[in-house]
Amino acid sequence: MATGEASEDLVIYHPNREKAGSKATKAATILLLIATSVLVAIITIGGWSDLEGAQVISIFFILVFALLAYFVGKWQRGVLPVASALAILLLVFAAIAAPAWFDRDATGYNNPGLPPSLVGMLTVILIPVCFLVIVFAMRGFAQKWNVEIEMTQDEYNRRRRSQNGNGYRYAQTSG
Repeated sequence: MATGEASEDLVIYHPNREKAGSKATKAATILLLIATSVLVAIITIGGWSDLEGAQVISIFFILVFALLAYFVGKWQRGVLPVASALAILLLVFAAIAAPAWFDRDATGYNNPGLPPSLVGMLTVILIPVCFLVIVFAMRGFAQKWNVEIEMTQDEYNRRRRSQNGNGYRYAQTSG
């Protein structure tokens, strides 16, 4: 780039975001994060009276997983390890809590909003969902969504025309 050239002529291109594998990983990660948030919400609402003070933690997980899904939707690669770490923590909580929900499906226990066996089954379902969040988030992190190529607008347009308009759709202006 010449010293007199204006920086407004530059665009930033993210080549790894165009790959089909990256798009599929992003979509799967968002879906899994939303599914985790919804499952935790159903478990929290269904067992509200029996959570014994854990409602705040459950609401935290619901909000954070929904927020992480939003940021993954904006191609923010940095939240993927955070999503994996929180999914590990939630997986441990779910693995510990699942047998207790099935134990509550006996006489003499106070029934929460949903039957304890249903809440237990949802908690068991949460375990593989959390595992898949870990797998897909780490796969997305390995795909290096953050790689940038800086080029002039002319070069960007020339390369885009040479690929029949199939490439370089997600360029951003620099500056």
